[in-house]
Amino acid sequence: MTKTLPVLLASLMAVTTVSAPLQVLAQQTQSLDRIAAIVDEDVVLQSELDRAVANIKSQYAGRENQLPPDDVLRRQVLERLVLVKLQVARAESSGIKVGDQELNQAISAIAQQNGTSVDALRQRLAGDGVDFNDFRASVRDEITVQRLRQSFAQSRISVSEGEVDAALKQEATTGTQYHLAHILIALPEAASADQIATGQKKADGVKALLDKGELDFNAAAVRYSDSPNALEGGDLGWRTLDEIPNAFAQMMTQMKAGDVVGPLRGPSGFQLLKLVEVRDANASAGGGQTITEYHGRHILIRVTDQQDSAAAKAKIDTLRARIAGGADFQAVARESSEDSNSKGQGGDLGWFPADAFGPDFGKQITGVSDGGVSQPFRTDAGWHIVQRVETRQTDASADNKRAQIRETIGRRKLEEEYNRFLQELRGEAYVDLRQGDAAAAATPPQS
Repeated sequence: MTKTLPVLLASLMAVTTVSAPLQVLAQQTQSLDRIAAIVDEDVVLQSELDRAVANIKSQYAGRENQLPPDDVLRRQVLERLVLVKLQVARAESSGIKVGDQELNQAISAIAQQNGTSVDALRQRLAGDGVDFNDFRASVRDEITVQRLRQSFAQSRISVSEGEVDAALKQEATTGTQYHLAHILIALPEAASADQIATGQKKADGVKALLDKGELDFNAAAVRYSDSPNALEGGDLGWRTLDEIPNAFAQMMTQMKAGDVVGPLRGPSGFQLLKLVEVRDANASAGGGQTITEYHGRHILIRVTDQQDSAAAKAKIDTLRARIAGGADFQAVARESSEDSNSKGQGGDLGWFPADAFGPDFGKQITGVSDGGVSQPFRTDAGWHIVQRVETRQTDASADNKRAQIRETIGRRKLEEEYNRFLQELRGEAYVDLRQGDAAAAATPPQS
């Protein structure tokens, strides 16, 4: 059994999010649907584009002046929808599938986030003219894209112990974190001299607007940036120096809140970077962190095409009854468990925190006492019973710190590599934008 962190789908990307009022997802859906773009063997429908644009506008209610003109906004949103289609197609060709059970769990989480039930969510969507099957499809696409990113990270992103050691050494002298935003003027792979000159001119024009105070940074990002987070004002969140591209990292220590640097040429194009604010991460850090770890064993009966849930449940009930009758848990696991990773060890999973195998497993291991055996419970893998052997308190500060540093370095690498991957994916695809104004890029006025 592989340890995985539980994934909570808090919201969809901006083009499909339901964290904003649900009614904005239904705008102009009564009109005859047309094709907004052809993307290889798939299409983006006009209704998809209209809903996505309406949703973006709802998020900027009261701040409409920060949005670009409608034709530019529609181009940006259409490009994002195109990238979603391309990523989903690549994921499916790589064997990444999202099952109905996982999809249903995600929709339940979305309903809960919106303070409602799935049935009530369905009714609200229907009242706003949104087909529930279309909504499910958009959620499935978002989860699929997440899985593709995870697969990409696992196959292409690695962080060495030396990199972690160097970052820890640097952080020991400064616990400073930086809240950043950026604007990217993208360049294609193997850009020509003319393309580079055009990109440089556009980046200089954006910087001139900022310097003159004619546009604030967030509005300029929404209007001109080619980054996937342009519609969020280019916000990059809080980062440590090891999460900042090397070209900018040393500049951060010399900047003050509000400063903008660039444009600088990077792997993806020309970038402008704004330091929004600074904080000392160590100021709020406490002492050692103690967590509870559990030593547990489990028995798994899988649900497969050849063995449905009812059959698997019947088997696990029988095994639970044998153990309740005095049979040794480890012996039963070696004989009957269908988890090949732990079967040979009598179902032993070693020591782990409660959430190591997801919330369902964690609920069971914490719900019994040492030596106790849970009732049968279902996860994506199948039906389980778990035995809690013993518990301990562990100071996890050092391990957690290394894990956090490793994650931040990996996240920085992933962002850089995945953006290049998206550029390649877009460049290799056949994309026909059917909207006459959709392909027009936003260009700042020249000073």
